[in-house]
Amino acid sequence: MLDRWTMPLTQAPLGRLAAGLAKWGARPDQVTLGAFLIGMLALPLLILEWYGLALVAILLNRLGDGVDGALARLTGQATDAGGFLDIGLDFVFYAAVVLGFALADPSANALAAAFLLFAFIGTGTSFLAFAIMATRYGLERPRFQQKAFYYLHGLTEGTETILAFILFCLFPAHFALLATLFAVACLVTTATRLWGGYHTLRGLQQ
Repeated sequence: MLDRWTMPLTQAPLGRLAAGLAKWGARPDQVTLGAFLIGMLALPLLILEWYGLALVAILLNRLGDGVDGALARLTGQATDAGGFLDIGLDFVFYAAVVLGFALADPSANALAAAFLLFAFIGTGTSFLAFAIMATRYGLERPRFQQKAFYYLHGLTEGTETILAFILFCLFPAHFALLATLFAVACLVTTATRLWGGYHTLRGLQQ
């Protein structure tokens, strides 16, 4: 929901970071993999309940996730393979963060973490399934031309996910409540995407 406002604000600073990396000869896929590996450090850090360091790893991952696309566009290296790698690793990272909280305090967090992962399956599959259909029909992406996949709107998008992870790390004792609330929002996103995607595709076939 917030991505349409936050993305335009981040493009300029991400472009400057990308320009600096381009001078060093960095490739977009290298940034993608590097950001993923840094982000995965959040898993053991969360298990150890080192929430401050885990938050640093999470934020660096998200920064890298923005820079790799900016670098790809700047250097003319944007590819379908890179976009596939980016989105695939994103979902693995998201799941790892939730798993980390579950393992940090299983008795308090496991049920809420399982509920959130269930909700993530809905948001992820509805997003990617529609992206496949959008490519088949050549649908345009008026708001998010920089995205590798068709960006189907929802209540919970990238910005909301980052904010949720920040809150999880800042208030770990309230993870169960925060994760449950975010999971409910994700399920609303899934429902609206399924409804919107279905009726969009039905309209194209008539």
